[in-house]
Amino acid sequence: MVHIRLRFFVVCAILGASFGATAAQPEVSALPLPALVDRLTWGVTTAELARARELGAQAYIDAQLRPDPRAVLPTDVQRRIDGMSISKQPAQDALIEVREHQLSVQRLEGEKKVQARKNARQISRTRTDEAGWRATWRALYSPNQLQEQMTWFWMNHFNVYSKKGNVGVVLDDYEERAIRPRALGKFRDLLEATIRSPAMLIYLDNQYNRAGHINENYARELMELHTLGVQGGYTQKDVQELARILTGLGITYNSTPPKVKGKLQQQVVQEGAFLFHPAKHDYGDKVLLGQRITGQGMPEIDEAVDILARHASTARHISVELAQYFVADDPPKPLIDSMVKTFQSSDGDIAATLRTMFSSAAFAQSLTTRKFKDPVHYVYSAMRLAYAENPPVTQVETVNRWLSRMGQPLYQRLTPDGYPLTQSDWSGSGQMTVRFELARQIVTNPQSFYHAKEDRTKQTQHPLPRLISIYEKLGLFHDLSPATRQVIDQAKSAQDANIYLLASPEFMRR
Repeated sequence: MVHIRLRFFVVCAILGASFGATAAQPEVSALPLPALVDRLTWGVTTAELARARELGAQAYIDAQLRPDPRAVLPTDVQRRIDGMSISKQPAQDALIEVREHQLSVQRLEGEKKVQARKNARQISRTRTDEAGWRATWRALYSPNQLQEQMTWFWMNHFNVYSKKGNVGVVLDDYEERAIRPRALGKFRDLLEATIRSPAMLIYLDNQYNRAGHINENYARELMELHTLGVQGGYTQKDVQELARILTGLGITYNSTPPKVKGKLQQQVVQEGAFLFHPAKHDYGDKVLLGQRITGQGMPEIDEAVDILARHASTARHISVELAQYFVADDPPKPLIDSMVKTFQSSDGDIAATLRTMFSSAAFAQSLTTRKFKDPVHYVYSAMRLAYAENPPVTQVETVNRWLSRMGQPLYQRLTPDGYPLTQSDWSGSGQMTVRFELARQIVTNPQSFYHAKEDRTKQTQHPLPRLISIYEKLGLFHDLSPATRQVIDQAKSAQDANIYLLASPEFMRR
């Protein structure tokens, strides 16, 4: 019977994309709080909804736009994060250690050579895995839910591939020090932080970009994906000029600055593993997007960041991506125009731009029509709903394995464009089937999220509550279609009812 029900939901989830599309458009003060919380967070819970009801819609939005630096994770979760290698060893030290293993390969033979390679790869894999566990724990339990969503959004926008070179060694630092603190700040500051990130410079080959040997990879993606957009009005000549500006930006495997002849020594910039090497920089004058930049070293990069971050095409490109993420796959032009205006007048203030979007009629309407969940939203929201009243899950690697099965593993998008986020990319029947398999595991095997396989003899029972009762408390029961309610009502057990809810077409949307 379960399999018959799931096949029914596969069809409904794919064909039911537009349910509720004719609903009215409420004012901000009258936004439906359960839907609002579901959109601003990684998934609505009774505790999060209670907070929103206490504050009211506008105050709740404002609180999420200003993340509380004093917010804490559950004690056991924080203890586990503190015990990770990424919390104990700075990324620069790990990079130096990996480099030592890699260099030793050249002088070793036999088993020692094999082991040196394994040691280097293991450090990278461990740090990547730990960054993913930390991100998932925060997504599930951080009070600053919008900050965690925006951290994922910007990590996807400024995508790096963890398995290229030594990216995985410094990936945790990229997320923690470059992206997360600026996820709701000024876009210019965020852009500059990514440009100075060793993970980005390794991934897009700028460590090989030097005077006389120009590498255009980073310059091209910086304009096409990170700022102006593919229709942003730049030319191949602009790509070449920006690549020249970026010469000398790279990484270092040493804790001390390089020795450079003469006055150039004063222009060396080293921050952790980031290095601006003036001897590798093209000091000729450049013209970027019609603006002349005098050859002067690191200040050229600052000028280029100003030009790109404050360009009208960047304001539109970023506004479109934010609206697609939070509102609709094809957001209305008036919404984009208003967001562009705010982005430009606020000097790229991300929170201000989001506030304009959250205050719009288009956003209010989207809370009724709802937005299809990509895998990461589905997985996190299912876990938050099912386990919110249980102790924090400890085996987040189980959660992340499901993301991999759904085709959206953390930090493993090979190309720099990041994962696509429209419904058509994630609503195929194969995707739905995997989601239903996850729903079944969440409901029938909660121990897999608390105990590794080798620890199964020490299981502690964590039975799930009746999820439809939680849906009733959240005020979401009436959002379920009559067909979905009927399927859940006819379930032969509480487990089956829980599976049907997590597998329902309505739960596929946020």
